[in-house]
Amino acid sequence: MTTPHDHACINGQRLHPESLMMSYGYTPAWSEGAIKPPIFQTSTFVFKNAEEGKAFFELAYGLRQQGPEEEMGLIYSRLNNPSLEILEHRLCLWDEAEEAASFASGMAAISTTLLALLQPGDVVLHSEPVYGGSDFFLKNVLRKFGIEAQGFLPTATPAELEAQAAAIAPGRLAMIFVETPANPTNHLVDLEACAALARQYGTPEKPVRFVVDNTFLGPVFQHPLKHGADVVLYSATKFLGGHSDLIAGAALSNRALMKEIKGMRTFMGTMCDPNTGWMLMRSLETLKLRMERAAASAQVIADWLRAHPLVERTYYLTHLEHCPVQQDIYRRHCLSPGSMISFDIRGGEAEAFRFLNALRLIKLAVSLGGTESLAEHPATMTHSDITVADQLEMGITAQMIRLSIGVEDPQDLMLDLSQAFEAVGMPKEVRVAELA
Repeated sequence: MTTPHDHACINGQRLHPESLMMSYGYTPAWSEGAIKPPIFQTSTFVFKNAEEGKAFFELAYGLRQQGPEEEMGLIYSRLNNPSLEILEHRLCLWDEAEEAASFASGMAAISTTLLALLQPGDVVLHSEPVYGGSDFFLKNVLRKFGIEAQGFLPTATPAELEAQAAAIAPGRLAMIFVETPANPTNHLVDLEACAALARQYGTPEKPVRFVVDNTFLGPVFQHPLKHGADVVLYSATKFLGGHSDLIAGAALSNRALMKEIKGMRTFMGTMCDPNTGWMLMRSLETLKLRMERAAASAQVIADWLRAHPLVERTYYLTHLEHCPVQQDIYRRHCLSPGSMISFDIRGGEAEAFRFLNALRLIKLAVSLGGTESLAEHPATMTHSDITVADQLEMGITAQMIRLSIGVEDPQDLMLDLSQAFEAVGMPKEVRVAELA
C-alpha cells in the first residue's frame, strides 16, 4: 500500500489536487470496496515470512539500498501505517513535493525537522516574528543542543540580510528558517531572495537548508517549493485540519531530505496517529472550498475594518499600498491574501481586551484556520513569551488583535465586530476629530 494507485490523469490531462483528494493513493478493493479508506488502528503488522521481515527492516534502517521495483513494507505504526501513507501521498499534491511526513503537531513537525537537519555548532538564521512556540524552540531549546538562532527583523533589507549571513563564521550557517506570512503581522518574506542566500552560503559538504513554515497560506495559496525552499512545514491543526478538532503537523520535501526527517521522526516518536490521519483526509476534501470562502469573507471584513474609526491600522495582504516591496513579494508569491487579519485598535491593551470580551459570534481563542472565526491578543497570548521590547521591534503592539476568519456569513461577522467596537466606546481624541 505504499505506492499510490493514483489514476491522476484522464486522457493525458493531469487532474487538480482538489479532485484527487477524494481517491488518490487508495484503491477501494484493498478494503472490501469501502469508498473511503478505513482507519488502520493497529500498532504492528504481520510479515508473510521471516525473509520478508528481514528485508523490510533492512530498508527501514538503511542497511541496504531499495531496489527499483521494491516497496517499503509495513512494519510498525511508528515507522509507517496505511492511513498515514495515503494521507502523505495526498499532502504532496498541492505543493508538488516528492514526499511528505505527517506529525503529531505542528511543533512536532518543526522540532523534528530542525533536529534532523542541524547539528551542534550550527547557526539558524530566522525571520521575525514567528509563531511563539517556534520562537521559543529556536531561541531556547536549540541552544541546549549547541545550535544558535539569529533572528532578522521585518525591516531587514536584502543587503542587511546578506551582511548578517556574511558575519556568521564560515561553515556554521546551516539553515534559513522563515514563516511567511508572519504570525501575527502578516509580514511577507522574500522566498526567492532567501533561497538565493542559502545557495550562496551553502556548499556540497555543508548545504544551507531553506525551510519555510507555510501555515498561513498553504497549501492552496502559496507554494514555497516552487520558489526555492528545501522543506515546507505546516501546522496541520490549522487550515489542513480546518475544524478545530485535531492536532497535527506536516513536512514536505524531496526524497533525500525526507529520508532524514522521517528517520528522526521514527526515533523521536513524533508521528501522527492513524485516527488523526483519517480525520485529516476528511478535511483535505474540502480544503480549497473552505480556504476560498474564508478568504473572500476576510477581504470584505479587512476593507471594512480599515475604514472603521476605532481601527488605527490593518495588517492584511491586500493593504500593502504603503510598502511597494511587500506588494512585489505578494504579487510573486501569493495566490490570495488568505483569511488572517490583524489590526491595531485605537488605544492599548485595555481597549483591546474590552473589544475581545464583547465578541459573541467570534470566539476568543488561539489557533486559526478553522471553520469558526477566532480572535486573540498576540502580545499577551500566542507571543507572550517574547519581551515587550522585542515584540515592538517585530511590530507586535498592545493594540494588536488577530482575527482568523471562518466560513460564517461575513455580514454576521461584521455585525459582531460592530457591537464589540461599541462596547469599547469612542476614545476622546476620535470624538474630537469627528466633530472637527
